[in-house]
Amino acid sequence: MGLGDIVDKAKDLAADHPDQVDQGIDKAGDAVDARTGGTHVGQVDKAQEAVKDRLGGADQQPPA
Repeated sequence: MGLGDIVDKAKDLAADHPDQVDQGIDKAGDAVDARTGGTHVGQVDKAQEAVKDRLGGADQQPPA
């Protein structure tokens, strides 16, 4: 199993559980904010949105 296979499996799992994925992304961002004392909130928020867009989070409808 190569890296591409792992990425594909992660995307499939994310598509099946978008709410949990969004919660995990938010929780990870909150942890980074806490560890950095909130000094990089803007960058963390941008990264969270980019990951959600890339994975197709709960805000997006899955392809038909």
